[in-house]
Amino acid sequence: MRKTFKLEDLDCANCAAKMESAVKNIDGVKDCTVSFMSQKMTVEADDDKFDDIMKKAVKVCKKIEPDCIIIL
Repeated sequence: MRKTFKLEDLDCANCAAKMESAVKNIDGVKDCTVSFMSQKMTVEADDDKFDDIMKKAVKVCKKIEPDCIIIL
């Protein structure tokens, strides 16, 4: 399953790169891209674990960029 999520208050391209790398390391994630310019995150992951993976992704991203909100 591949889904794209809108990001709010992503402040820098470096943080976007760190978020992308961290989400890619979550078990079950096949691919992730975070675009600072379009303020979007695309996640490709296992269908059966997608909701759990997104909960982990939100936590990981909050550690990197506390002000950034992922619109699920």
